[in-house]
Amino acid sequence: MNTEKNKRRIPFHIELFLSIASLFITFILLFFFIQFNLDKENRQDMLNSILQDYNNLIYREYSSSRMTGARLDSIIASITDKNLRVTITTLEGNVITDSGHSDSIPLPNHKKRPEIEQAIYSGFGYSLRSSETRPGENYFYSARRYDDVIIRSALPFDLSTGSMLKTDSKFTYMLIIISALAIIILYYFCNKLGKSISILRDFSNRAKQEKPIDVNMPLARNDIGDITHNIIRIYKNLHHTKEELSIEKEKLIKHLQISKEGLAVFSPEKKVIVANNLFVQYANLISDEPFSSIDNIFEVAEFKQIFDFVQKNNYPNYSRQEIMSDSLIISKNSKSFQIECILFQDNSFEISINNITQQEEESRLKRQLTQNIAHELKTPVSSIQGYMETIIENPTLSEEKQKLFLERCYAQTKRLTDLLHDISILNRIDESNDLFECESISINKTIEEVITDTSASIESKKMKLDISLPDNMMLNGNHSLLYSIFRNLTDNAIAYAGENTTIAIHCYLQDDNYYYFSFSDTGPGVSEKHLNRLFERFYRVDKGRSRKLGGTGLGLAIVKNAVLFHKGEILAKNQLNGGLEFLFTLKK
Repeated sequence: MNTEKNKRRIPFHIELFLSIASLFITFILLFFFIQFNLDKENRQDMLNSILQDYNNLIYREYSSSRMTGARLDSIIASITDKNLRVTITTLEGNVITDSGHSDSIPLPNHKKRPEIEQAIYSGFGYSLRSSETRPGENYFYSARRYDDVIIRSALPFDLSTGSMLKTDSKFTYMLIIISALAIIILYYFCNKLGKSISILRDFSNRAKQEKPIDVNMPLARNDIGDITHNIIRIYKNLHHTKEELSIEKEKLIKHLQISKEGLAVFSPEKKVIVANNLFVQYANLISDEPFSSIDNIFEVAEFKQIFDFVQKNNYPNYSRQEIMSDSLIISKNSKSFQIECILFQDNSFEISINNITQQEEESRLKRQLTQNIAHELKTPVSSIQGYMETIIENPTLSEEKQKLFLERCYAQTKRLTDLLHDISILNRIDESNDLFECESISINKTIEEVITDTSASIESKKMKLDISLPDNMMLNGNHSLLYSIFRNLTDNAIAYAGENTTIAIHCYLQDDNYYYFSFSDTGPGVSEKHLNRLFERFYRVDKGRSRKLGGTGLGLAIVKNAVLFHKGEILAKNQLNGGLEFLFTLKK
């Protein structure tokens, strides 16, 4: 529709030409009309002067002798050969005599004739009108009042008189020629202006459609050409600035993704513009239930103060001068988070979530690592030593007892092997993670492999599985570490969730960069005081029960480091309805 309107629209230079030409022609016609009327008035004044001279001659004759119609005709014939008509009236307008008219036939009173009426009041009068006594004929009348009579003379308005009143034909022709030349010159400049405007219009259309702009296009050497040149220069600068802003935007997004705090930017309508994965993780950790869309954060009760602040200070169609901010601290799942909201001038806002929990994990692990390793090695070594000493010091010990003690020694050596294997894996991840080869891996198949390997244990505990995963989940990573993540989490659930419980593995969200997982069970969970330390090496919630079940105390530490290897994050929390839940991400 707009295209059809543009096609039907008159070009600007034609519209400008028609407007100026119409105005010019109107001015010429008005000038011609005024000049014509001025010339007509001048010639009427000249004709009136001639007729007044006739009136004076006739009055002198009238004063010297008695005036009759015949006498009046004789006087007129002696002074002019024109078709002059004279009427003599009293001061009251009664006709005394009229040329070419019999005195015996009375004529009506002439007091209401325009020229007579003017002469009565001012002494002189004239008019150009049709004759009332001779309908169909136009006369120019000129009257003059004397002491006792009014003399009026008139000439018919014929071709000779009309030609007298016409404008000079030479002037008319000259005016037409000048007007034609002016219109031609006007069209030339309007057409030249139209070409400059066409270049400017073509530039604006190409700029609007983001097509290449020829900066060397020929431009007219006039003000519009200069303006077009400046606009092109400004456009180049803006385009360059846009490219720089795009680069800065990419850098900002990259910074958000690698930031150590959760960041999200929202529009004034509370729609997410950009958010990093830590924001999703922290928000889900604070929320009682995971949400699939970041926009759902506005429904989380813990964020009410922040959104009340945004709602209170968000004024549509109003830009404030200053930036406003608000913050609060939330403690949830044994962690403390500082949440800060910054409201910008355009009513968009940023929410940041910082984990401010006082943690000394790294330093404490370094201090306790040697102690923990020694402690963990001491128990199986002491057991082996004790069994071996019993066998050596009691040669008469029965074969059955010796076999039992050797089997226990073997079990302890296996435990030592598993412990050393787990320590080796952690050391490799910490110090030489470049030794792990990465390849394209199907997460679906890896999880199926874990379920197959643990199916016997799951069945023995009468546990159920609740798995919800998208099809064809692929990432570039290490198969051994990826298997360790789901295997250790599954072994942990089998060991501590209890019988007749459910293990749930869900991928509740994915974006261009990450998969978001929830691994949970419906067991008793753990005390809040243990949540922050679950991923510590050798940390056990129930040390006696853990050793009885044969764990090394390094399973969740391996899980955390394997997740970090895959550029993700992992957190633990108790579910609202019971059970332990792990939230973690894996980079695609």
